Amino acid sequence: MNKNKLFCQFPPVSTQEWTDKIISDLKGADFNEKLIWKTNEGFDVKPFYRKEDIENLPFSETLSDLRGSDTQNNSWLVRQNIEVSDYREANRKALDILMKGIDSICFTIIDAETVNKPNFEILLKDIHIESAEINFQSAGNADKIVSILGKIAKDRGLSLSDINGAIEADPLGRLLTNGTLCTPVAAGFDYLASLVTSAAAMPNFRTINFNAAHLSNAGANIVGELGYALSAGSEYMAQLTERGVDAELAASKMKFCFATGSDYFMEIAKLRAARLLWSLVLKGFNADCKMNIHSITSHWNKTVYDSYVNMLRTQTEAMSAIIGGADAVTVEPFDIAFRAPDEFSERIARNQQLILKEEAFFDKVFDPAGGSYYIESLTNNIAENAWKLFVEIEEQGGFIASLKAGKIQKDIETSADKRREDVATGKLKLLGTNHFPDNKPAPENLDFNKAFIKKTRIDNPEITPVVSFRASEEIEKQRLADEKQIKTC
Repeated sequence: MNKNKLFCQFPPVSTQEWTDKIISDLKGADFNEKLIWKTNEGFDVKPFYRKEDIENLPFSETLSDLRGSDTQNNSWLVRQNIEVSDYREANRKALDILMKGIDSICFTIIDAETVNKPNFEILLKDIHIESAEINFQSAGNADKIVSILGKIAKDRGLSLSDINGAIEADPLGRLLTNGTLCTPVAAGFDYLASLVTSAAAMPNFRTINFNAAHLSNAGANIVGELGYALSAGSEYMAQLTERGVDAELAASKMKFCFATGSDYFMEIAKLRAARLLWSLVLKGFNADCKMNIHSITSHWNKTVYDSYVNMLRTQTEAMSAIIGGADAVTVEPFDIAFRAPDEFSERIARNQQLILKEEAFFDKVFDPAGGSYYIESLTNNIAENAWKLFVEIEEQGGFIASLKAGKIQKDIETSADKRREDVATGKLKLLGTNHFPDNKPAPENLDFNKAFIKKTRIDNPEITPVVSFRASEEIEKQRLADEKQIKTC
């Protein structure tokens, strides 16, 4: 049976013919002014792309560098965070959500002094740590957590290779947001090197996580978030290898967290560019290791008013992260920006990913963005600009040196000011807030301290910290003042 190509009866149309037709339809209007889009990242996006636009891209021969670690499909882990102040209650909640589709948990230990084996036996009771990704965040005692996990695995008759997850130590992230560390920076890297070495026998357990979401939520654009993240990753690699840690081991213990915003195609391309550029960074250290990416929905664009729109935002953000090839995705509850999430909002957040996996089959197609003329071109543009920024930071001494000089903070503030202006003028539309505003009062149980985080005064900071904010804050403060819920703007 003969098979004809789809649309074979139509003659091919050249790029010039398409352009001529568009110019004709514009009736004298300027093509570049009307149809060329200038991104916040500083590069142009064309109104259409053809196969010829991607034929000579520099990464066309190394497409595997853009893809995730799964070479069979597009599987990812559905992650949810749990705060741990009561270990029994945290265990109860973990067991509950593991039965509801979650396969990656992050336990956030509120008090690091409570880290001990009896408490962790309570926390992990009846949880099959060999069947789910188990992550930990703690402001201390990371080495104790690694040791305790090893002992629990041994008690259960498991191999250390069965433990999958991370203790997400991130001294550079803490320095970035706090302005200082509880220990000298050099001593912090000494500790980190020891932590990496102690976890060497756990091949699937990572010990370093640079949280680039701090950068995005402070106002950095996509190129800035990626360029600074690469620089931080390079700083970790340099500091660890200088302390005698094998480069391949150091790379295998690292992961990155990126915030995913509402710029749908740009966010897809960002993760692809991140993998490509990280492979180049690691080549400089003679290491070869896939970038492990955890994506979390952006905090920056979430609103208090018409808060259910946040569900629409997180849905497209989850789609971007998944199509971009994230290894794990956290969809934050729609109300997390202004109150403690309840069972309903957490359930909706989980189900948003489960719908994409179980009903939309986002996990069935390997590298779904591969070959898209538009996305591959965006990937190239983001990669070129992020690499340029990375090289610039490296030439100035690296991530820490640039933080101490205030360059990174200044660049982020410039980007943040531009984004604030775009929100204030309506150029950047926040549905329900500055575009078709919802006239209903603020939602119930509004936590003002959570919604409007105040800058914390730090005595003798080593650097000027970056400060997260939400795009809608100033508009919301004015409305709350009008509603007499707060006294001043």
